[in-house]
Amino acid sequence: MITVDRLTKTYQVPEREAGFRAALRGFFRRRYRDVQAVQQVSFSIQPGEIVGFLGPNGAGKTTTLKMLSGLLHPSSGQARVLGFTPWERRAGYLQAMTLVMGQRNRLSWDIPAADSFLLNQAIYRLPEADYQSTLKELDELLELGPILRKPVRNLSLGERMKCELAAGLLHRPQVLFLDEPTIGLDITAQARIRDFLREYNARTGAAILLTSHYMADVTALCERILIIHPGRIKYDGGLAELSRRIAPFKLITIALGAPCPCDLSRYGTPIPADEDEGKQSVQVRAADVAAITTRMLADLPIHDLTIEDPPIESVIEQAFLE
Repeated sequence: MITVDRLTKTYQVPEREAGFRAALRGFFRRRYRDVQAVQQVSFSIQPGEIVGFLGPNGAGKTTTLKMLSGLLHPSSGQARVLGFTPWERRAGYLQAMTLVMGQRNRLSWDIPAADSFLLNQAIYRLPEADYQSTLKELDELLELGPILRKPVRNLSLGERMKCELAAGLLHRPQVLFLDEPTIGLDITAQARIRDFLREYNARTGAAILLTSHYMADVTALCERILIIHPGRIKYDGGLAELSRRIAPFKLITIALGAPCPCDLSRYGTPIPADEDEGKQSVQVRAADVAAITTRMLADLPIHDLTIEDPPIESVIEQAFLE
């Protein structure tokens, strides 16, 4: 569905020193520097895939999504989405994709979301029967009924994001570009949006490219991730594979049944204690887990023991630094 080949975007950014004289010089002779937002990015996405697109702020994620949705022209490189070149912005392409940005508002602020939906129906020239059928399906998935008649400015952030998603999906796009769709939402609202995206993907087979700084979004939805930084693809593969490659260790957490002196450094690298009283954790190599847990059970009065992978946030942060 999506093929990207050496996509590059370079901006010319004006710069000057502070002060009146510098401002005056800049008026007559402006200086620019080149900023490479995206450099030689290549990847492909198959029908039905949900792919996480990760990177720190300024890594090039949003610039890439804007090029793939046709909002920006690249400096060089090629991309094909559903057989279209995105920046040509042909009507057939715009009918088949959507871009939802958590920090941008596509709904009219002073009218109910239902009226904005009708505007989208007119823009996409959706037959009434298709529009009503899709709206009913989205209502079932997102529970839109109680909020459709409220002015958008009166909606909570979670309610507005549900309406934003629905507005972007009324024309049943085959490709979704989602830029921070759960930003600022509480835990309950985040979970509902994730459940909705998973169900929409299962029902329609749409391909989804998702950026998010919430790792819960990524682990819940994406079997595959792309890591970009700075402007280049640094990793393309599964989360589990990345964890094995970058952080080949496990965390063993124990709770003792009786107080006793315990030096966990004999077993591995102690890490800061869990907030729960009485729990202690140690980091060990994945290959040594079986032997070390056997030793700990023999040496210590253990009441509870858990073995976990390292936090995905730590793994992703390490990937950014490599």
